[in-house]
Amino acid sequence: MLDRRLHLHLASWLGQWPAGPGLHVVRSARRTRPAWDGRLRPAIAVRAGASTVLSVAPDRVAAVRELARQSADLLPALPAAVGHPDWTVHDDVFRWSVAPTPLPDVGEWVPPTAAGLPSWLRLFDRAVLVVRDERGRYLAGVGIKRHDRHGHELAVGTVPAARGRGLARRLVAQAARRVLDDGAVPTYLHGRRNIASARVAEAAGFPDRGWGSYGVYPS
Repeated sequence: MLDRRLHLHLASWLGQWPAGPGLHVVRSARRTRPAWDGRLRPAIAVRAGASTVLSVAPDRVAAVRELARQSADLLPALPAAVGHPDWTVHDDVFRWSVAPTPLPDVGEWVPPTAAGLPSWLRLFDRAVLVVRDERGRYLAGVGIKRHDRHGHELAVGTVPAARGRGLARRLVAQAARRVLDDGAVPTYLHGRRNIASARVAEAAGFPDRGWGSYGVYPS
């Protein structure tokens, strides 16, 4: 049975959930408003089994539906169809967890403005979870993308010199517990060829259920 928090998150984030078999292009005013980082996400889709819900701005529905009728592979032309021809398409594995692996905590919650953090963590407007070495240098971190009150996506990064120590999986599990405590469901997206990120997700308790997500993102 689908977790109620995930159901509510997808309905809010996309504008409709669930849907029957096939591709369903739906309208959502959220595609016209800034996302968690202040930038637009003009097209977002989630695929579960034989069903895909593709969310676009209301004034782009007709163009995207026509594109879908003309081509079985709409991803290359999707940015232009939603008015951003120079933007990037992401095609990801979509994961979530309601039972993160009980790994020991490893990180500390700090403001995203704290000294020494990488630029990607500074995009967040609330505390981020980081690990530093004995000299206070950043090693790894997690930020939480709060898409809505029901679904929070985790993003993790580790400096090359600190990889292979299990820091990322412990941080993701720790952050997932925080999200669940806040009443939301933690989600985790990664590129289909990103084997390292897939291993982190599996180890942290985010199984691959065969779901996917694709969308148009700022370049």
